[in-house]
Amino acid sequence: MTRNFFRKIIAHSAYFAGGALFAIPVMQLLPTKAQIEQPVAQLPTVSADSTSTNFITAAVEQASPSVVRITSAGNSRAADRQPARGMGSGFIISSDGVVLTNAHVVRGAQRVTVTLGDGRSLIGEILGQDPLTDVAVVKLPANNLPALPLGNSQTIQPGEWAIAIGNPLGLNNTVTAGIISGTGRPGGVIGSPNSRVNFIQTDAAINPGNSGGPLLNQQGEVIGINTAIIGRARGLGFAIPIDQARNIAEELIATGEVQHPYLGVQMVTLDSLTRERLNRDNLNIQADEGVVIVEVANASPAARAGLRSGDIIEQIGDRRVLTTAEVQQAVAASSIGEDLAVQIARNGRRLTIAVQPGQFPS
Repeated sequence: MTRNFFRKIIAHSAYFAGGALFAIPVMQLLPTKAQIEQPVAQLPTVSADSTSTNFITAAVEQASPSVVRITSAGNSRAADRQPARGMGSGFIISSDGVVLTNAHVVRGAQRVTVTLGDGRSLIGEILGQDPLTDVAVVKLPANNLPALPLGNSQTIQPGEWAIAIGNPLGLNNTVTAGIISGTGRPGGVIGSPNSRVNFIQTDAAINPGNSGGPLLNQQGEVIGINTAIIGRARGLGFAIPIDQARNIAEELIATGEVQHPYLGVQMVTLDSLTRERLNRDNLNIQADEGVVIVEVANASPAARAGLRSGDIIEQIGDRRVLTTAEVQQAVAASSIGEDLAVQIARNGRRLTIAVQPGQFPS
């Protein structure tokens, strides 16, 4: 199976718990290079006794005190040990100083300086970061901080309002608004096929430096963490759903890491066009639907269990699966080291193979 073949089936491919089939040029919202802050008024102060009929203004007034600027310092190159500085965003989720942001904002940092809405700067401790979901937790040495209320990302629908707040290009508390453009976008869409996130898509303008900032609903509740844009297009921004981010944060706070079960296969969702192309590579697939394994990683849980290229995954546990996304969801819900029943079709026969998912390699 050649890598050229994988590129042919990009339109029908996804990712699994293990390997990438394709990548689309995207701009992950890496922290912007630190710069001297310019005196630009982004958010006029609204007095407490004023009445606003604009729901965006009301939401921003509630959220702004909880949005922070994160300046990280690390090493740009191990060889010359030159320091690198970047800037991103984050938001406070508890009054005792717990801050959510993106893992890529703090990646490689030796220290993190967090600037609060009231102008104070504090040194934050990184409690943990999870590259597969791009979530990180920072702890501040402070109490009685303004915390943002968290909403429910499972109930949002395309067409609802979306409000982004962050520090793009060093411009503090920049506000943009749009709508929810889509939900459940897999990581492969933004060029991160190993990601364990089904992203929220929004057309609210986000830019480098918005990373880690909140995406709000019209009530001012957090529904996502802004994390990526597709650089070649406009109006295509992506956020991590807050329900998933909250679960990841709880694990990071408790243990400092997150365990992600994986099998170690590359696969595609089967349809007539994909079947025709696969059969040209002598896989001899007869099924019309299911998820076909196109490659098994060496020494992976799948390889140890005996899964092969050309196997068609039809069911995992008691759950029938028809797409790669459904397979990944089923694997993510499994337990590392415990038998997971994978029903496959192979050469006209149906087999059930017990696979013990492993921890996704760092």
